[in-house]
Amino acid sequence: MTTTSDKPLIHAQNVSRHYHLGDSTIPAVNDISLEIRPGEFVALLGSSGSGKSTFLNLLAGLDRPTSGAIHVRGRNLAAIDPTELARYRRDTVGMVFQSFNLLPRMTLAENVELPLRLAEVDRNDRAARVQSALEHVRLGARSRHRPPELSGGEQQRGAIARALVNRPTILFADEPTGNLDSVNGEQILLLLREIQTTLGMTIIMVTHERPLAEQFASRIVTLGDGKLKSDAPNSAAAVQSANATAAPAQSASNEVRP
Repeated sequence: MTTTSDKPLIHAQNVSRHYHLGDSTIPAVNDISLEIRPGEFVALLGSSGSGKSTFLNLLAGLDRPTSGAIHVRGRNLAAIDPTELARYRRDTVGMVFQSFNLLPRMTLAENVELPLRLAEVDRNDRAARVQSALEHVRLGARSRHRPPELSGGEQQRGAIARALVNRPTILFADEPTGNLDSVNGEQILLLLREIQTTLGMTIIMVTHERPLAEQFASRIVTLGDGKLKSDAPNSAAAVQSANATAAPAQSASNEVRP
């Protein structure tokens, strides 16, 4: 069940990320301040070049800001050393990208297990955690299949299982439906909303598709030219989410192939 708190989980303060190209400075993210609370499903909405993916990478610890601070549970990501930042990415963050990034020669279960191996989780605990993650995305029966044997929608669900296996606090999704048709894309977002509501997970998703943001996100943050343009709750999606929790849609459990 979704829970939110008045205390922010993430607090970005005057965050900027500038890139230098010759004598020019490109402000990809320009002085953004934002708070995100536990259990929110936030859509970062904007056109190409708006700064939304750069900002997501900063929040996820994949890049460091040029200036400003990003506090997650009181820790400033801009100030901690590389070892602590790597630990943050390993223990707190789950990442889902537009490209599924599954290794084609490994089975789905082996792909999902990779974060556990990197985190040096005890071998005896891995199988149960992998199977649990796969069951959560309804791919338990496909664990021995390799990515080329799976549909696009199944591969993205496998990528979500891999992101969940380390039990992160925050799930970041960068255009997670970008390589899928509209039907499979909707199934993926139904799954993400289910994860948010059942696990109480905070989800931050980048998208350029306003209809998807309005249908699924509980809050829409719009970026443009590297700046924060608007930030508003999305009451329509909140009502849909509550209805889905009360009576889960059967379509979310059906396997859909492109």
